Order: sequence, then C-alpha cells, then structure tokens
Amino acid sequence: QVQLVESGGGLVQAGGSLRLSCVASGVAYSINTMGWYRQAPGKQRELVAAVTSGGTTNYVDSVKGRFTISRDNVKSMVYLQMNSLKAEDTGVYYCNAEVLTLGRRKDDVWGRGTQVTVSS
Repeated sequence: QVQLVESGGGLVQAGGSLRLSCVASGVAYSINTMGWYRQAPGKQRELVAAVTSGGTTNYVDSVKGRFTISRDNVKSMVYLQMNSLKAEDTGVYYCNAEVLTLGRRKDDVWGRGTQVTVSS
C-alpha cells in the first residue's frame, strides 16, 4: 500500500515563493500520474497541476507561468514550485497519486495535505 506525505507549506507574503514536496512510500506495481490539488475554504478541491510518469505536465489556467510541477521517479517524489504567489492561492494542498497495486488494481491515493497561506 502506498502512502503520501506532503511538506513545505507555510505562510508567505503575496509575491513570494514556496516549494511543496510529496514523497510516496510503500509497495506498488507502478505509480502513474501524480498531482497537486488544493482546497480553499468553502470551495471544492481542484486540480492545480499534474505530471505523468513520462513527464507530461498540465496546469490549471490560474497557475500557468507561476507554478512548476516536477517529479523524481527514482525517489518517488513530486514537487510543486510556486512563485509569484497570490492571496487566492491560499488553501490546503494535497498530493495525489494514481497507483497500480501489485494486484493490478488502480488506487487513487491522497496525502493528508499541507496548508499554504498567502497574505496580501
């Protein structure tokens, strides 16, 4: 079973930067797409950025040009570099992984989240 643990959240002023990290541990046949989601107070969770095992990335329009997702398959880690942060980027950021278990079952795994607060 795969577990995800996020780190790197915190409080930052508008215009600042943060780097989120997520490490996957446990045993699986493969870990496919990994991504970052966020949930602001009173809003639904939304996809921020995702990266496939082959390195293809996609971003929500609101973060394009400011955020960069990257992945280290050897270390089973995914990162989110967030620059030019805005107050509307505030929320809990969750790491997600699409996992194929040893039994070839698809699992959707979530971390517990890390808080990002951007002060204006």
